[in-house]
Amino acid sequence: MAAEPKVYTWKGKDPKKKKVFKGEIETADKRVVEAYVKKRGLVNYKIKEKPKDMFADIAFLQPKVTAKDVIIFCRQFSTMIDAGLPIIQCLDILSSQAENPTFKKALKDVKVSVESGNTLAESLKKYPEQFDDLFCNMIAAGEVGGILDTILRRLSEHLEKAAKLKAKVKSAMMYPIITVVVAIVVMMVIMVFVIPVFKEMFEGMGGELPQLTQIVVDISNFIKGNIVLIIGGMGGFLFTFKRVYKTEKGHIIIDDKMLSVPVMGMLIRKIAVAKFTRTMGTMLQSGVSILDALDIVARTAGHKTVEATIFDVRQGISEGRTMADPLAESGVFPAMVCQMISVGEATGALDIMLGKIADFYDDEVDEAVDNMTEMIEPMMMVGLGGAIGTLVVAMYLPIFSMAGSL
Repeated sequence: MAAEPKVYTWKGKDPKKKKVFKGEIETADKRVVEAYVKKRGLVNYKIKEKPKDMFADIAFLQPKVTAKDVIIFCRQFSTMIDAGLPIIQCLDILSSQAENPTFKKALKDVKVSVESGNTLAESLKKYPEQFDDLFCNMIAAGEVGGILDTILRRLSEHLEKAAKLKAKVKSAMMYPIITVVVAIVVMMVIMVFVIPVFKEMFEGMGGELPQLTQIVVDISNFIKGNIVLIIGGMGGFLFTFKRVYKTEKGHIIIDDKMLSVPVMGMLIRKIAVAKFTRTMGTMLQSGVSILDALDIVARTAGHKTVEATIFDVRQGISEGRTMADPLAESGVFPAMVCQMISVGEATGALDIMLGKIADFYDDEVDEAVDNMTEMIEPMMMVGLGGAIGTLVVAMYLPIFSMAGSL
C-alpha cells in the first residue's frame, strides 16, 4: 500500500544570490523534497512536515469554493489538455496549485477517482456543490466527443458570464437594501431616544400639542413600549418567510408573484431569459442532447415558474412539438425570444440563435439594473427625506405655536 502524501515545508539559502527561498511540496517521500532543494543548490536548508490543520475535518469551517476557483480551474485545465498533457497529470498539477483548501481536497479526490478507472465526469459528480449537473454533463459530452479542451473553454466562458450577471444584480440590490436598513435604524433611534426628550420638554411648557406632534409622540410611545415585540415580529416574519420559501408550494407561489411586481418582475424575467438561453446554447454547442439539456437547465433555473415552463417545453419536444410553441404559450418568455428560437429551429442553427439571444439579454439586464438603480435612488431619498422632514416639523411645531402666541 502506497504511503499517504504529506505536505513538507522547505527553506534554504542561495549562496550565489544571497537570498533565502522557501516553499511547500506535497509528497509521500521526504527524500523528494531533499532532492529538489539540493537540485536548486540551496545550502543550510531545513525541511519540516507541515502540521495538520486541526479544523481541516470540520466542513463548515472550511472556505467555500467560489465561481472564480472553478473558472480558473477550467481555463488552466483546457490549456493543459490542449498542450497534450494526460488528464491525471493535469489534475495533479491543478490540485497542487489550488489555493483554496476545500477545492484542493476535491481535486485530489477527483484525481484518485480517475486513477481508479472512473471517467472525469463520474468523478466530478461526487462533488455537486463545486460541479453541478450542467458542468458534469458537458464534461461527459467532451470526453465522448474528444473535445474536452474545447468544452472546458466553453465552460469557463459560460461561468464567467453567469458570475458577471449575478454580481451585477447583487450589487444593484445591495444599495436599496442597505438604504432601507439604515433608514429603519435611523427612524427607530429617533423615535426611541430623540422624541421622548422633546416630549418631556413640551410637557414642561404646558399647553396642548399640535395634532401632527401628538401623532408622532403617540407613535414614539408605542414603539418604545413595544420595541421587543416589534423586533421580534420583524424577526418572526423573516423566519416565517424563509421557511415558507423553502417549501415546494411556497416557493412556487412566491416566485410566481415576483414576476408580477413592477420593475422587479421585468428584471427577473430578463435574467431568466438570459440564463436559459446562455446555458441551453452552451450545452447544445457541446453536443448534449436537447432533452438532456432541457432537463438540466430546468433543474438549475433557480425560479420555479421558469422551471415549470422549461419542463413543459421538454414534454412538448418529447411529443414531437417544437421548442418555440410551448415557450410562447407559457407567457413567461417574451414573444421576440420565441420567434428567434423558432427561426433557429427552422434553420438548424438553434445553438447559435440561443447565443445571440443571450448576448442581447445580457445587455438588457445591464440596462434594466441601471434603470432600476436610477429609479430607486431618488425614491429612497424622497422617502427618507420626507420621513425625517416630517419628524423635524412635528417637533418644531409647538415651538412655532408658542412663538406665534407671544
